[in-house]
Amino acid sequence: MNTTTTLSNITLKNPIIPASGTFGFGYEFPMFNPIYDINMLGGISIKGTTKDPRVGNPTPRAAECYSGMLNSVGLQNPGINDVLANQIPMLAEYFDGCIIANICGFSLEEYVHCVALADKCDHIGIIELNISCPNVKDGGHAFGADPKVAAEIVAAVRKVTTKPLYVKLTPNVTDIVSVAKACEAAGADGLSLINTLLGMRIDPRTRKPVLANKMGGFSGPAIFPVAIRIVYQVYAAVNIPIMGMGGVSSARDVIEMMLAGASAVQVGTANLVNPYACRDIVEDMPRVMEKYGVANLSEIIGGGH
Repeated sequence: MNTTTTLSNITLKNPIIPASGTFGFGYEFPMFNPIYDINMLGGISIKGTTKDPRVGNPTPRAAECYSGMLNSVGLQNPGINDVLANQIPMLAEYFDGCIIANICGFSLEEYVHCVALADKCDHIGIIELNISCPNVKDGGHAFGADPKVAAEIVAAVRKVTTKPLYVKLTPNVTDIVSVAKACEAAGADGLSLINTLLGMRIDPRTRKPVLANKMGGFSGPAIFPVAIRIVYQVYAAVNIPIMGMGGVSSARDVIEMMLAGASAVQVGTANLVNPYACRDIVEDMPRVMEKYGVANLSEIIGGGH
């Protein structure tokens, strides 16, 4: 069984990548649980990183839902300087696969600043640009909500990095295909689809929103069909690779996501339910590949079209 796949000329031993925000900075697992060899993973997308340190949103900032969860963590992280000086080097001590730096920002200038610094880090293989963040200069609307704005930010950061640039898009838009095409035209090397849906819960006892921030990102198995639909649509419209994500929790899900058009697959919420989720999926891939008659994973990318 051949489980290798390729992202922008970077070969991954398998398509399984823990999604940003669900796996810390990666090194925590081998430090505290040496039986988990993270080198079995195809790549790791580290926690979302901003220019300045952030403590995140007030609590409660996570809530369970039917077949998923809500979160409004608020991009808690130690800031780009600490991530590059300490977090990524620590991960590189344990991990020999592709390190994906997830870069977030609240202005175009912040994105450019962070990407320019990340470009100088030899340990980083791919930059994942999260343009689902609120644009503080535009009333809080997500950068990725408008094709023109998305293209503007991709074009700006493209000028300061030669590393593969993958843009992570929000599904909370009317036409995500137009946003994806705008990012491709502006110089994106690939796309990450999808980020969380916007959701909310209200506690009948208190009659107040469960989350302190009222609304948050909805993720988990319940959004898997939405993710499949979006990856399928975008794959048919662009000519750059896609990292698919959204409710993936099994090796079968990985096969389905790749048939929709994903070259690699990120696993998010499943890690919060079972810290060994990615390991279990990697170990189960040969069995599921045999079940569905797949000898080479890279040959099924887009096979559902």
